[in-house]
Amino acid sequence: MRTIVLLDAPSNLGLRPPVPGAVPGVHKLAGALREQGLLARLGAREGGVVVPPRYDLGDWREGDGVFHARSLAAYTVVLADRIERHLRAGEFPVVLGGDCSIQLGASLAMRRLGRFGLAAIDGSADFRHPGNEELNGPVGAAGGEELALATGRGQADLSDIEGRSPYLRDEDVRLFGLRDGDADLPELAAAGIMAVTVGQIREAGAGPVARVALEGLRPPVTDGFWVHLDADALDPGVMPAVDSPEPGGLLPDELGELLAVLVKSPRCVGLNVTVYDPDRDPDASAGALLADLVAGAFA
Repeated sequence: MRTIVLLDAPSNLGLRPPVPGAVPGVHKLAGALREQGLLARLGAREGGVVVPPRYDLGDWREGDGVFHARSLAAYTVVLADRIERHLRAGEFPVVLGGDCSIQLGASLAMRRLGRFGLAAIDGSADFRHPGNEELNGPVGAAGGEELALATGRGQADLSDIEGRSPYLRDEDVRLFGLRDGDADLPELAAAGIMAVTVGQIREAGAGPVARVALEGLRPPVTDGFWVHLDADALDPGVMPAVDSPEPGGLLPDELGELLAVLVKSPRCVGLNVTVYDPDRDPDASAGALLADLVAGAFA
């Protein structure tokens, strides 16, 4: 049985300020889920915290590229060092974010070890890059760009750390939970990135969809895969505590079934949880739901 290690990566460097002068509250995600007893419920070993740099936009302006790029690159390396250590020990890291840019740490760690895939449960593809700015707007917030960066698209100081670009191959990525009609779907298809929308999951069933999607992530093609869970994959009716809530998301039972199939696969090597913002959840009900889903997936 794999040893689960609970590791905090409370970085909010990849999100825009919720209002001028404020910082995104996702850095409180780890503490909030731990308050729900997640460490004990997972039967996990304590992994500590990878402390992020300070959130400070400085004199950044639109058109300057990704903000916090230098800090993000440095943090990605430190987080990758920690994750790599656990993977080499045969442990299963559960990494509590933070915004979605923490996925770069996992992707870099896996790239150092071989060829791994990514199964991302996310309400959006996080695929903004300089080649699609007309569609998605200018680059800037790495929390909406981490998949593009991990697959070698975007500025080299983030997409080519240690000269290892791409950290993930397009054909080794699986996306679940995009909204039907997502504008990125044509580009993802052209790139060979598998993307399954909420409607498709609802029609075919979450478990069957996940099992079919994982067929291509077997040895010797890949050495395993990582699961990225963004809370905004859930419908805002049950998960309003995210920075960009969009209607038409997954329901808890759907996400729970999908997540359980993924993390229980013997080829799954780790999980990160992102974007839940306790500042937007005054009664902690959304955090309780998220903790239940994560713990339930391993039950």
